[in-house]
Amino acid sequence: MTLLTRERGGPALVGQLLVYPNTDYFSDTPSLRENTDPWLFNQTSVSWYWNHYLTDPEQGRDPLASPLRAADHSGLPPALVITAEYDPIRDQGEQYAERLRHAGVATELTRYDGMVHGFFAMASTLDGGKRAMAQAAAQLRTWFAPA
Repeated sequence: MTLLTRERGGPALVGQLLVYPNTDYFSDTPSLRENTDPWLFNQTSVSWYWNHYLTDPEQGRDPLASPLRAADHSGLPPALVITAEYDPIRDQGEQYAERLRHAGVATELTRYDGMVHGFFAMASTLDGGKRAMAQAAAQLRTWFAPA
């Protein structure tokens, strides 16, 4: 969305809150290969979601589908990127955060150690989820109601 709004000249976005973002259809990272828990989110899950998002795998080359593939990330709004240690798409999120930083975008990256994909939605059960939810809420307050 941020690439599209930059391309179209608006609307202005105050920030990007990215919780374990999936940023490259063709990704083959260590975290994708290492996190194979059959009961949670795994490479099969990632493929299932992509296959429901794209009508043709070639669309995965489009930076609007795979923002990590964009040639230029400059001029995008500030970002908070939250990843989980045991998440197949952890590396994609962290690579995207690094790409944003390299382009001069104010970016905060937090990896929640010991957490799995989906932990953010488990704030009532997992302390990591509770901390991540509080971090996200604090960032949103900063962006939408600056002091």
